[in-house]
Formats: sequence, C-alpha cells, structure tokens
Amino acid sequence: MADVHTKEKRSHNMSRIRGRDTRPEMMLRSALHAIGLRFRLHASDLPGRPDIILPKHRLAVFVHGCFWHRHADCKYCTTPAANAEFWREKFSRNVERDLENSNKLVAAGWRVYVAWECEIKRSPPAVAEAIRQLD
Repeated sequence: MADVHTKEKRSHNMSRIRGRDTRPEMMLRSALHAIGLRFRLHASDLPGRPDIILPKHRLAVFVHGCFWHRHADCKYCTTPAANAEFWREKFSRNVERDLENSNKLVAAGWRVYVAWECEIKRSPPAVAEAIRQLD
C-alpha cells in the first residue's frame, strides 16, 4: 500500500513528533506532583535518559508511547501498511533498546517503571499512585 503523503510531507510530519514533554508525560508529571512526589526530568547521565527519575527512591520512569514502543495488545499499537519492513525493523530496534536501557539501569541499582501512554490517558492519578506504591 502506498503512503497517502509525499515523501517530503511524511518527513515533515515525522519531524514534528516530540521526544520529550509529550502530553502523556506532562499529564503524569502533574499527577505525580499532585500526590507530593518530587522528581527530576530527562536524566542524561542515565542509560536511556529516563523521562522522570525519583533519585531519593532510585526509581526511573519511562513514559512510552504505545505505537513507538509496541505496547502488547493495545489499540494504539498499529503498524503502518506503507513501508512495512522499515517499520518492523524500527519497532524491533526500539524494543531492543528499551530492554538494554532497563537492564543497564537495574544493573546500576535503579528500579525501572514503564508508564504506557494509554494507561496515562485513561487515568493519570492511577499511574501516579502505582509509582508512589513503589517507594
């Protein structure tokens, strides 16, 4: 199946996808703050640059988009029909990198929590509470 956009338009659209300060991330940060948890953002000194870290609790939180990080059995986890082989390789590498980063963090004494986009959209306070329970 051919893409409905030109190569230039698709490139422009993809370049507009943000890697930080996304809507799900902002929703989770707000919910964490509301229950009294304080955190740091995008720790560049840690593997995978976690979206949120709670240094006091040595907890790294990744906010994963269901599409990009392949949330199993999620309605947002779709694969584009156009250029399917590219997308399979892209998604495979994303999942592999996520696992590598999590393993490195655990080896360094951190706990890792993955907050999925669909869960955050459904109930940011519930995800924040799950994170608080890890303290």
